Amino acid sequence: MGGDRKSKWTANSMIAGAGGGLVASVATCPLDVVKTKLQAQRAVQGQAGYLGTVGTVKNILRESGIRGLYRGLGPTILGYLPTWAIYFAVYDGIKSHFGEPPRNHHRVYPAAQVKGYQPLVREHPWSLHLLSAMTAGATSTICTNPLWVIKTRFMTQLPGDVPYRHTLDAALTIYRSEGFSAFYRGLLPSLLGILHVAVQFPLYERLKIVAQGDSHEPLSYKSILMCSALSKMTASVATYPHEVIRTRLQTQRRPLLDDDGAVRHPPKKGVIYVTRKMIAKEGWRALYKGLSVNLIRTVPNSAVTLLTYELLMRHLSLARPTAS
Repeated sequence: MGGDRKSKWTANSMIAGAGGGLVASVATCPLDVVKTKLQAQRAVQGQAGYLGTVGTVKNILRESGIRGLYRGLGPTILGYLPTWAIYFAVYDGIKSHFGEPPRNHHRVYPAAQVKGYQPLVREHPWSLHLLSAMTAGATSTICTNPLWVIKTRFMTQLPGDVPYRHTLDAALTIYRSEGFSAFYRGLLPSLLGILHVAVQFPLYERLKIVAQGDSHEPLSYKSILMCSALSKMTASVATYPHEVIRTRLQTQRRPLLDDDGAVRHPPKKGVIYVTRKMIAKEGWRALYKGLSVNLIRTVPNSAVTLLTYELLMRHLSLARPTAS
């Protein structure tokens, strides 16, 4: 019976997480396009080639119209669905596994309250949320990195590039011209981005506890949105540079063609090389390109995602079949 409840909870987490990610990705796609283009601009601010936020939006509308603001929506949806489904399933799975009362009485510890005995991790909920967030973030990142590479390529295509017809066409084109390793370009800074969820979700859980107080009623929509917004904003500002570095790595195209048509393989440019080059040519501010747009995009995105997730979890929990 306990196993059935755990399986149902994990399935509910996957459905709720995927649903939240779908709604949020469609709603904030235009901001994602603008942010990604800003991150990929290698020109120095004030010089020809740097468009800025307003200039980037005008350029997209002039070249591609409204459709340009939704370029990459297909791989974005395909990426968010498994990302959030995997993330929330692993996140809730770890919390429920390490947080449930253990059956082995030789490995239990006294609880802080008079509710009985609990495992060690349950005495330190911050550690549990941190472990859950980092493990879930690493799992979802490794599984879905190829889709984010495709998404970034879609969003940063130039007018002279041969456009990708659809997600599968982009995947095949990248594979044929650059090999399988291209799909995991930028994986290291993506994994460094686990620090983002390691800040966001423990803080989100803590803010929910504070907002809940002594009340036994479910949190209001407004409280969930506020907790989500504050935790996401804090995590975004603290860990943003890894996103810029990841975009720069994912937009590298190798092999390249010389003017005479010969294929050349430039040396691989890793995280350290790209970071040093950015700082030397563009200054420290380059590590925060697109931050304002990113906050406008991610804060409502996170709020919509987590609110949808919380509401779906409540609905799915109430929809349990009654015992016959």
